[in-house]
Amino acid sequence: MTLHSSLDKIDLHILNIITKNARIPFKDVAAEVGVSRAAVHQRVNRMVDLKVIIGSGYFVDPKKVNYNTCTYVGIFLEKGSLYVNVVEQLKKIPEIVECHYTTGKYAIFIKVYARNNAHLKEILSERVQKIPGISSTETILSLEETLKRQVSIDINDGIDI
Repeated sequence: MTLHSSLDKIDLHILNIITKNARIPFKDVAAEVGVSRAAVHQRVNRMVDLKVIIGSGYFVDPKKVNYNTCTYVGIFLEKGSLYVNVVEQLKKIPEIVECHYTTGKYAIFIKVYARNNAHLKEILSERVQKIPGISSTETILSLEETLKRQVSIDINDGIDI
């Protein structure tokens, strides 16, 4: 496992705790790790600055806000060199929540939330497929999300102290 060079066992222990419960008070993290609350706060801020921790906030259940259709779309490009321009256009579509540059069958793989199938059709045919450089798309409808989690943080992995 390759770790950021400035992470130590205490950082990993903190990450292990807060990835399981982002709302846990720092005083509780400090008690479990065996350091002060100020140390936890400083270490978390440092990991944010280092971009080890990216983002913070709450996850919204899309279905609770009327986005009932989750879809993955494989995108074929006319030429690989159009990737950057296509991604800039995809970023303008708010229903696209993930975008990946991939190997294999597709050049780009995106995750889209739509209110329903008619909304999905509008997103794909009127916005995504009209982006210059996209030659075609392949849509995979998600029937159910069975698992969603953070990466596992093993506090003993690859650390020699």
